[in-house]
Amino acid sequence: MPRILIVEDDDHIRTALRLMFEGEGFDVDDAPTGEVGVALFSRMSCDVAIVDIMLPGMSGFETCQALRGASDLPIVIVSARDDTADVVLGLESGADDYVTKPFVPEELLARVRAHLRRRPDKSTNAFQLGELRVIPDEGVVRHHDGTELHLTSTEFRLLTELASANARVLSREDLLEHVWGYDYFGDSRLVDVHIRRLRMKIEPDPASPTYLVTVRGTGYKLVL
Repeated sequence: MPRILIVEDDDHIRTALRLMFEGEGFDVDDAPTGEVGVALFSRMSCDVAIVDIMLPGMSGFETCQALRGASDLPIVIVSARDDTADVVLGLESGADDYVTKPFVPEELLARVRAHLRRRPDKSTNAFQLGELRVIPDEGVVRHHDGTELHLTSTEFRLLTELASANARVLSREDLLEHVWGYDYFGDSRLVDVHIRRLRMKIEPDPASPTYLVTVRGTGYKLVL
């Protein structure tokens, strides 16, 4: 039975989300502040977290950073703020997804389930990116000296999805469907921010990428 952490200061929203997820068979921990949410997680880890941005005390951004620093769990931000700067900051803080308020509860549930279903594509053979060795069967990326490069599950899934395309260009819509599991229109900002985060980790010079290449007007491809 999956366990979900809900960090939301609005009592009505938090209660409604708790009841919805409990009704769908989830174990639910909920918290009105980021501090309480992080403390709950430290005592009992969960499979996925929903975090509001506008929290008293520790912000939702800081809460995401704290959770991401402790775990690779999927994090979904919910917020009434839809400015690109806020979306990007939320994703750069470690979130995997961003849902704006007001949201349809069934859509949030679908997104959470999609994140729980996601697994790296183990059908992709191991491959080399310069001094990095990507091993899908083990779900790891290693430097030439054997040390492991940490990628989040979303970053790893994005990397293996691009590798499985065999240098074909994948559109943002393709990546939303196959990496995030959306069978409906998603937000392309999710793709762009995760591409940038991934480049920071795998490219010798992220400002001039040689592996993870943008094809203007089309999408992205991985050059091996």
